[in-house]
Amino acid sequence: MTLIPHRTVASQVAMLLRAEIAKGTWRGWLPGERTLCETVQASRNTLRAALVQLRAEGVVEPLVGLGTRVISAAPRIGKAGDTKTVGVLIPEPIGSLRPLIALWIDELKDLLLAEGCRLRVHEGKQYYQSNPSRALERLVGQHTHDAWVLTLSSEVMQRWFARRKLPCLVAGSTYADVALPHYDLDYRAICRHAAGVLLGLGHRRIALLNRESRRAGDVDSEAGFLEGVRTSSVTDAVADVAYHRDDVDSVGQALTRLLGRKNPPTALVVSNSYAYLATTSLLAQRGLRIPQDISLISRDDDPFLGSLAPAPARYIVSPHAFAKKMIGPLLQLVAREPVVRTRGALQPKFMAGGSMAWVGS
Repeated sequence: MTLIPHRTVASQVAMLLRAEIAKGTWRGWLPGERTLCETVQASRNTLRAALVQLRAEGVVEPLVGLGTRVISAAPRIGKAGDTKTVGVLIPEPIGSLRPLIALWIDELKDLLLAEGCRLRVHEGKQYYQSNPSRALERLVGQHTHDAWVLTLSSEVMQRWFARRKLPCLVAGSTYADVALPHYDLDYRAICRHAAGVLLGLGHRRIALLNRESRRAGDVDSEAGFLEGVRTSSVTDAVADVAYHRDDVDSVGQALTRLLGRKNPPTALVVSNSYAYLATTSLLAQRGLRIPQDISLISRDDDPFLGSLAPAPARYIVSPHAFAKKMIGPLLQLVAREPVVRTRGALQPKFMAGGSMAWVGS
């Protein structure tokens, strides 16, 4: 609870500094920390937190021994009292989404509010259908947001926004040749690492349980997983991929296909936290123990995974860190300025958990 006021104050100080830079108060270099603290009436810790935010946005650059250099004009949010809005697109009610997604959307709302922007959530499966053009035309015609955030977006949706040249940030991975700024976890690196971890534990038959819908992040996950096996020093490793829909029966069918092989996998990487939960219960019904009989790694993290025993091996990132990554480019989009960074990926922390076991000789 104590982090929220500090974060808000730092964001407000960043907004003040950004406005002064935009007005041309400081050209080339910022004053020293003591002078800035007196100017904005903030503590040194708060000022430093604000400068870190401006650095992430590409507004300033600290140089050791010299000071803080201004490297770009700060985004202008608009006239005093002018409320800017950001629209977030989701396929279903926010309470039905993965908890981690709902948490970072809530964090983003707070960060935008501190910058004088309001966040509006628009949910509907009509925006995610195979031909959403009519629904999207109606949406953007009724809601003239200053920028949009696409969550769990399909390829056709991304290409529609790119073609219309609407100010838009993809919260996730983009498809090939889609020229939209985006931020996501580096799913390719995650699954490449997961494959390496399992091979290092002696597993030679490993598989990826992946979603059938094949969103951009899932495509990257599969590429990274297969790459991790292909580029390893292990010559006798066999990699498999099984696809499932978003229901327990489909996950069960995918597991049946994998475990019914003549030489079934001894370890699985599961690319969705709900699918991981389903996998643990389905394996238990088969009498298979984790990790004694089969090892598991979850690509995703969600709060409920912390209640499982054994604790899942998984890749952890905080919702606040994810939301904070997006605030800089979003403010640039709101201000109708070009986004300095068009690509970015967070590197989550790997938690080994207890769902993996050594099977080497």
